[in-house]
Amino acid sequence: MNSIQLLGLAAGGLTTAAFLPQVIKTWKSRSAKDLSLGMFSLFCLGVFLWLVYGIIVKDIPVIAANLLTLLLASTLLFFKLRFKE
Repeated sequence: MNSIQLLGLAAGGLTTAAFLPQVIKTWKSRSAKDLSLGMFSLFCLGVFLWLVYGIIVKDIPVIAANLLTLLLASTLLFFKLRFKE
């Protein structure tokens, strides 16, 4: 693994980890009223497309970051649909 791939993994890891506090807060509070359904729907679609792109070009940092981000963002989207006020 070269330094450019390590940079990509670090960047992807940090931007993915940024979702953890929101997932934890939403899970604990059982409230997603302040999350935008439209934003998270579009975001999940975009991340999914980035994941497909990463698979096509065989770019491990893009695949790893977007797979994990899709998991976390989809969790928030699920919470938004599940915890309706």
